[in-house]
Amino acid sequence: MYPLSEKGERIRDMFGSIAPRYDLLNRLLSLGIDRRWRRFAVGKIGLSGAGRVLDVATGTGDVALEIAAQTPASVSIVGVDFCKEMVDLGRVKVEGSPHAGRITLQVAPCEDIPFEDKSFDAATISFGIRNVVDRIKGLSEMRRVLKEGGRIVILEFSTPTSPLFRSLYHFYFLKMLPKIGGLFSRFSAYQYLPDSVLEFPSRETFKAMMAEVGFKNVQHFDLTGGIATVYLGTR
Repeated sequence: MYPLSEKGERIRDMFGSIAPRYDLLNRLLSLGIDRRWRRFAVGKIGLSGAGRVLDVATGTGDVALEIAAQTPASVSIVGVDFCKEMVDLGRVKVEGSPHAGRITLQVAPCEDIPFEDKSFDAATISFGIRNVVDRIKGLSEMRRVLKEGGRIVILEFSTPTSPLFRSLYHFYFLKMLPKIGGLFSRFSAYQYLPDSVLEFPSRETFKAMMAEVGFKNVQHFDLTGGIATVYLGTR
């Protein structure tokens, strides 16, 4: 496996420690809106026939399952994540779903995707790219495994565009969310979440990074006032 940096290992271990409560806290802390965001993002894949989709940073498999729900039975899905604890929980979830025969999950980091060049019709990563230490390497890897014309869909937290909404959101995000998360899991993990979002590049800077590694037709869509953003690009 790709040798993670010290920071990467800390992030992986943190996610491993919160894995059992991860899904519960996602629903609780986002008031369930994260499901709508995932549905919107998956709807941008644009795959209507047979094909193969890669879900990077698949976590417990929510996006992989959403892809299966929105695509024909002829589409297969592969999910990868650098955290074994997340993948183990995801496999249980997938096995209990109607889509078990179409989804496989395995442990692998975004910076070293273990598949051949041009082997997927589309790729997704949801709430994961900000946790990739070497983002240029991760974006390059996702582009490498896409076929010509294949689309990448990236869903990530962002900063609201309205000053008033941004101030209200930051109060919840920076002050309340870590405390609520800490009641159910590790406080430090839910302090990391807002810190990592605030550190993430602006929309225009991130789109420039996507273009730098060779993605074309790069665009973005803001969701829920800019709390989350979907980025699209094509190989």
